[in-house]
Order: sequence, then C-alpha cells, then structure tokens
Amino acid sequence: MKSPMYSTFATQYDEAVQDNIYNAHLERPTLQAMLPNIENLNVLDLGCGSGVYAQYLLAQGANQITCIDYAQEMVDIVLSKMNQHKDRVTAYAQDLNQGLPSELDGQYDLVISPLMVHYLKDLNPLFGDVQRVLKTGGSFVFSTHHPFADFECSTSGNYFERELVQEEWNTIGEPVEVKFYRRSLSEITNAITQNNMVITELLEGKVDEEVKLLDHERYDYLSKNPNFIFIKCQKLG
Repeated sequence: MKSPMYSTFATQYDEAVQDNIYNAHLERPTLQAMLPNIENLNVLDLGCGSGVYAQYLLAQGANQITCIDYAQEMVDIVLSKMNQHKDRVTAYAQDLNQGLPSELDGQYDLVISPLMVHYLKDLNPLFGDVQRVLKTGGSFVFSTHHPFADFECSTSGNYFERELVQEEWNTIGEPVEVKFYRRSLSEITNAITQNNMVITELLEGKVDEEVKLLDHERYDYLSKNPNFIFIKCQKLG
C-alpha cells in the first residue's frame, strides 16, 4: 500500500529513521537481536525501505541480499547506497500483496520483514511464498504493529475484524497520511502455521534506555505499553 511517506518523502524518511525513537531505539534493536548469525547467509529483505537493514546485513557478513519494496523511490535509495556492493545486493520494486513471483524456491537462509506486513490486506500470499523461497530450516523474522496497540484505532469495536486504518504520522517532522491494516494476533499466527512454518520466538520489544534522555514521556509510555510485536518462524522440513 503506497504512502507519500515512502515515495514523495523518501529522502526525509531515510534521514528520520537513522536515529528516531520507534525505528532506531525500539524496532531495530529488538529484531536484530532475534536474527541468527548472518555470516555467509543469503537474505531476503521484504519492505526494505531505504536500506538501513541491508547495510546492517552487509556489515554482519551476509553473502547475498535481495531487497524488495513497494516504493521505487525507496529502491532507488537502496541502489544508490549499495552501488559499491552490486555483487552482493540486488533491489527491485514490487507489490508484496502478490507474494514473491520473481523468487526461486529454496534459495534463502533468512527472510526478514521489518514493519511492513501491516500494509498487506491478506498475509497468506506473501507468507506462503516466504515458506517456498526459504531453505528447509530457514528463518522468517518480522515485526509489525502490536494487535493490542492497533485495536485503539478500531472503528468497528470488533478486535477480530480486519480493518483498514488511516492515520497521520509525524515521522518526518510533519504530518503525512498513512493507511494500514489492523488485525488480530490469531490472524497473524494462523498465516504462519497454515503455511508450514512454526513460531520459535515471540517478543513485544523493549525501548532503549537512551530514550529517557531523548523524550522521557515517550520512554515512560513505551516501557509500559506494547507498540510492536516481533515473531521468528522456521520452515518445517
């Protein structure tokens, strides 16, 4: 689902997420701690954004990295950043609601998806293809909005009903409209298990202590309320 946040304001977004509270001090530390040893792995980065994770994966010694994002503007930033690593990093734009039609079976050791799957109406096409492109025993690690936190956005009052939510986020320093889907934890976990993967770890994240100095009020809130959920899955044999 395209938002001007990731197209019109792609450059501003890239600058913002380098050191902001939600991405740099909550999401990335939690998800990165869940990853296996990256050295020599073939990794697929879904919803790659401006390439922050691709840079991390390179630094950790990944063998090959494929980056996919809905927004061509984000892909262009990734390609620009990775110009010296063309032999190890590829990137292209595609709507991940369609799954992974361009990717071959069993080619990845690890698939990651940081804060992207809430933009998908139906998780099954992508999750089915994630299972397909993973090697047996390979891992899928993703983060998304916490269902409990998103329920505050519900207009139906029915936790179990999937809903399209429209909000304005101030990520880049000015309000930008963003649309995403809120869904139950059951819907998320069913998409995993119905596609022949098992959950091996589930976390709700912990905000960095540094945030106390950046925004004490925000730190107090995030240390007491769930915002994201982090799930690690494994492909069954």
